Amino acid sequence: MSSPRHQRTRLDHASEVAEDYVEAIADAIDHAGVCRAVDLVRHFEVTHATVNNTISRLQRDGLVQTEPYQPIELTAAGRRLAVKSRQRHEIVKSFLQKLGVSEQIATIDSEGIEHHVSKQTLAAMKKILLNGWPKHD
Repeated sequence: MSSPRHQRTRLDHASEVAEDYVEAIADAIDHAGVCRAVDLVRHFEVTHATVNNTISRLQRDGLVQTEPYQPIELTAAGRRLAVKSRQRHEIVKSFLQKLGVSEQIATIDSEGIEHHVSKQTLAAMKKILLNGWPKHD
């Protein structure tokens, strides 16, 4: 039996790929009006087979809709997950920058942290971003 800490980490890893993909699909649609598998191949620097397998899982999980040789579209659930993931990503990135981390490094680091940060930690980060650092006596 594993500890709750390790169980949460495994669950985080399980959803990490889905979150990254729906966020990338939403970004592609926002910027180009459409998302195709080749856009994801370029974005993630992976093979077409990897993208096709992942898209199949996302479709099975109700996050995307697509047909062979057609654009990839987000379902309502996929759009909600993309928005949630994008918001978490921006909070973490902004918080790291507030700590003095460069934008380039904050962008890179936030990619990993965003998937593992708890709701409580994310809320604390957001509070500091909105209200500044708490005063200690």
